[in-house]
Amino acid sequence: MTPFYRFYCGVATVAAPLAWRRVRAKLTAEGIAPARIRERQGHATLPRPEGPLFWFHAASVGESVSVLALVERMLAARPGAQALVTSGTGGAAKVLADRLPDRTRHQFAPLDTAAALRRFLRHWQPDAGIFVESELWPQMIVRARAAGTRLALVNARMSKGSLRNWGRFDDTFRFLLDQFDLVRTQDRATLDGLLALGADPARVAQGPNLKAMIAPPPVDAAELKLLRAALPGPLWAAAATHAGEEEQVLEAHIAARAQVPGLRLLLIPRHPDRAEDIARLVRDRGLGLAQRSKGEAPDEAEVYLADTFGEMGLWYSLAPLAFLGGSLCDAGGHTPYEPACFGTPVLHGPRYANFAETYAAFDGAGAALEVPDARALGTQVARLLTDEAALTAASAATRALSADQRGGLDAVAQELLDSLAPLSAPAPLV
Repeated sequence: MTPFYRFYCGVATVAAPLAWRRVRAKLTAEGIAPARIRERQGHATLPRPEGPLFWFHAASVGESVSVLALVERMLAARPGAQALVTSGTGGAAKVLADRLPDRTRHQFAPLDTAAALRRFLRHWQPDAGIFVESELWPQMIVRARAAGTRLALVNARMSKGSLRNWGRFDDTFRFLLDQFDLVRTQDRATLDGLLALGADPARVAQGPNLKAMIAPPPVDAAELKLLRAALPGPLWAAAATHAGEEEQVLEAHIAARAQVPGLRLLLIPRHPDRAEDIARLVRDRGLGLAQRSKGEAPDEAEVYLADTFGEMGLWYSLAPLAFLGGSLCDAGGHTPYEPACFGTPVLHGPRYANFAETYAAFDGAGAALEVPDARALGTQVARLLTDEAALTAASAATRALSADQRGGLDAVAQELLDSLAPLSAPAPLV
């Protein structure tokens, strides 16, 4: 252990009551049942299954969904094993409720405190833990390893700022990384940053991006048929939008409809709890609105506000073209691989630092197009929806990129199985 790690543990103990109050208030506001909120203190609400247990830990919706295909492949290779997925947000819990593979269950992640982690590890006793992206909670990592859990960090991604901050405590950072048997980064910049901080080159390497191998979200076929009938005209989607982006999307829509008569907008906010504020923006512009969460049919409404969880497959199946949010604000962008599963090409803003390499590939292949502002967004929406050949070519490019990336999933699963302790008699990956 290092002096800073011991200092962190002390601060975490003192701050635990405040952290718990904040987490409880947030999950309560998201409509999570009190019993499930207590999972964040390590109180399990499900029994531990028999047999070896893979534990996958992710932060929120994007990271949790990205790991599901990997869960499926690893369970297929270990017929006697089970899986536990943990995450910290209510949104992730709601999305995962309908998407977990067989032999898999979800719990909220314990807070990074000694008491919560003791309860969690005593109950679940995971044989192997796979942490996703940047979920480096120090006590969670160290205590899990001390309890005998073999650990891997996959799809690791750290910003320049995070790497710079860890550089101030490089001995602690190396101590944490040494708890992992395997570390695979999703980009070269993260790999270079980890090596510069003294990570062991024998354990750390660049791997494929799990978000490129995402399993397509489910689609309710009956609901899709109904909505296709209800939204027959020209349609585009603005998905995963953040505060400050809806205004720009609505401006773009108003401009585009001048070129595309009857154009309608499917508006899908990243955080549905902002729905009322967004609805107000729509009405202030004199646009007709129907709201999904209230059970309102699209009818003649020009904007259909899809303020629900777990229906992204439905929305990407409906829309031939989507703007992907988080890119006209400071959120850092969102992965285009989910719409690519449905052949839905993407328009995006210039702020996508979290997915720089991904968007470079999409833009280069003609599967995505960068727009600097609302005016350009409206222009490109109108152009693509009136140029069938261009839209068809962009859709084909997205499907091709998605298919190319998914082929590497078996290799990732096998590497993890080889690096972590054998949990049962192996079955070949097929």
